[in-house]
Amino acid sequence: MPANAAMRDYLMSRRSVGQAFLKEPGPNAEELEQILTIGTRVPDHGKLNPWRLVLYSGDDRALIGEKLAAMAKAKNPNLEGAELDRELGRFLPPPLTIGVLSSPKAHPSVPEWEQFLSAGNVAFNLVNAAFALGYAANWVSRWYSMDAEAARMLGAREGERFVAFVQIGTPTAVIEDRPRPKLDTIVSRWQLPE
Repeated sequence: MPANAAMRDYLMSRRSVGQAFLKEPGPNAEELEQILTIGTRVPDHGKLNPWRLVLYSGDDRALIGEKLAAMAKAKNPNLEGAELDRELGRFLPPPLTIGVLSSPKAHPSVPEWEQFLSAGNVAFNLVNAAFALGYAANWVSRWYSMDAEAARMLGAREGERFVAFVQIGTPTAVIEDRPRPKLDTIVSRWQLPE
């Protein structure tokens, strides 16, 4: 493949845009199909498609917030004020959130952890696809991704678990880059142990 300077430049500057800065409009039907198609072009040993996607948009976002707030309040009766408002707004204001589920398949040579990593790749590809179409995105995994009752309410089936919720919308702010690790602190060359 030839070098792709635009892709290189994008990857060198990619930065998630937080939920509060993701507003309408979101992707239209054609753009969403492209985002989903790009999102699912990931390494998948055994061609198992060990993941599934759930879309949340429109009025469902506020309804989900009500359900999550009720669950959070049931678990913590003292929850109120700003903390309760945070639960109500978990899927707002981004116009679209895509839930990425790990949906592992029994296979003799593809372990579940590898299938889980494939689902993680779907989440990151969705983020990149959103940016490629002129939107911005953010990958979150809050308490409701690990809570069995909340996960069921959000669409998880038996044996599945959420890897990510990818929030997508039109960015309303330019987010400054965060400090990145120095390569010499995280990269080493292999040496045969003594």
